[in-house]
Amino acid sequence: MTTHLLIQNGIALTHVAGAQPECSHSDVLVAHARIERIERASTAGTPSSLSVQTPAPNLSHENQQQAVTVLDAGGLFVLPGIVDLHGDAFERQIQPRHGAVFGHDIALQDTDRQLIANGITTACHALTYSWEGGLRGKEAAIALLHMIKLRGHFQADHRIHLRFETHHVDGLQDALDWINQGWVDFFSFNDHLPAIARKCHLPEKLAAYAERGRCAPSVFRQRLQHALANAHQIGHVLEALAQACRKQRVPMASHDDQSAHDRERFQALGARISEFPRTQEALDASLALHNPIIMGAPNVLLGGSHCGSISAADAIHGGACDILTSDYYYPSLLAAPFQLAHQGICTLTQAWQLVSANPAQALGLGNRGRLTGGYRADLLLAESLPGGKVKLVATVAAGKLAYCSEPERLTIHAGRSGTPDIAEAAVSAAGAANQDGGYIAAA
Repeated sequence: MTTHLLIQNGIALTHVAGAQPECSHSDVLVAHARIERIERASTAGTPSSLSVQTPAPNLSHENQQQAVTVLDAGGLFVLPGIVDLHGDAFERQIQPRHGAVFGHDIALQDTDRQLIANGITTACHALTYSWEGGLRGKEAAIALLHMIKLRGHFQADHRIHLRFETHHVDGLQDALDWINQGWVDFFSFNDHLPAIARKCHLPEKLAAYAERGRCAPSVFRQRLQHALANAHQIGHVLEALAQACRKQRVPMASHDDQSAHDRERFQALGARISEFPRTQEALDASLALHNPIIMGAPNVLLGGSHCGSISAADAIHGGACDILTSDYYYPSLLAAPFQLAHQGICTLTQAWQLVSANPAQALGLGNRGRLTGGYRADLLLAESLPGGKVKLVATVAAGKLAYCSEPERLTIHAGRSGTPDIAEAAVSAAGAANQDGGYIAAA
């Protein structure tokens, strides 16, 4: 089994301690799921001192050559794997149509392929636990939590972002149990009830909510009224959840803040991340408090918020956005940095921090998000295309080739006769899902 990868001739976005990240022609040696060494080439197309003859640590001489697979990344960017703090597109794999509910095992396998095929190597699934029930109820939450516990079964690193609806008083103990058991990696306070209540007088909206809640419209109205009746207990719920997260050192965020008061309220609870601030007032408050600010990558690609909130591109241009997430569309995280660079809003190096180093830091993961020695070997090989477009050629997750769209392009320099070429390696890698959710072969 190949335990080492040598990626040569690529334009690597590296990050040396004490220096700013930069792109340069460099070679990257991966050993046992970690980045072993990075060496800069003297000129483009000229290999560094790293080569297939570079000794692989802890291997006997006779196994040196057979253990190294070399990928030619000429003309490609070599980038840190994407870290997504908020993605709920997995819900479409569970319940793609009215009355069609599939098992979480099949849904998460498909989601894993979609993540890898879009360069997302660490994913926090935005698990909404709500008074609505159904897709966002207790049974669905437990099913997802149990699947995520089987982390070794996936190519990407799957984690949980628990989005707790603050009116869901009946779900408080469940959430506390999950936090205390260490199942939650990221937590956010959500309150979509007022917006749902405003829209429920529209028959089509009520029908959609009831469909997601897997109940009749009349039953959904009853759930809404029950949640409204619990409003007086929200203060207790917030404090209990915040206390549990602080104890377990789970990073916390507030979601959809409308005002400075909202942001300051949650800041006092220890929720020091601002996720999707909806107004300039809330954004300014986040800046004043030096909060990491999260926005959606789809917002960048669409040229603005689909629901009338702040423009992510404008916020990035003004230095008021630190992290981008996939939100509801996985392909957006790979595409957004290249689009931002094309539009001149920031450089690609700066834009890529929004989807790699910054979210990793916010999540407290000090072993990924950067290409530097000793870090987890999550890497992407990507081609920049005209018009700010991008093509993902390969994804390496924890040192393993997990996805390859062009096997013939990444020429293998075989260390010895019989070393598998890139086509064979790609066939043995996991299949990948296309952007529409169907399956494509990895080779």
